[in-house]
Amino acid sequence: QVQLVESGGGLVQAGGSLRLSCAASGIIFSINAMGWYRQAPGKQRELVAVTSSGGSTNYADSVKGRFTISRDNAKNTVYLQMNSLKPEDTAVYYCNADLSTFARKNYWGQGTQVTVSS
Repeated sequence: QVQLVESGGGLVQAGGSLRLSCAASGIIFSINAMGWYRQAPGKQRELVAVTSSGGSTNYADSVKGRFTISRDNAKNTVYLQMNSLKPEDTAVYYCNADLSTFARKNYWGQGTQVTVSS
């Protein structure tokens, strides 16, 4: 059974930094895209950043220049370095992976809270 385990959330002041990690475990044949989404109270879940197996990346306009997504394929882990955090970045951050076990499927982590105080 595949699991995505996130870590690194917390409380930080505006202008500060946090680094999120997400490790995929289980029987995994290949990982296609891995990424991060977030959901603030009363809002829909939105894409933050995604990276493909080839290394290409895509970011939400609201985080460009502040957040960096990276990936360690040997560890089946994706990271999100978040700098210059703003109160509007406050949300639950979810890891997402498009990967193949015995079938190709999309998986979600349990979510980690990020709170940015002003």
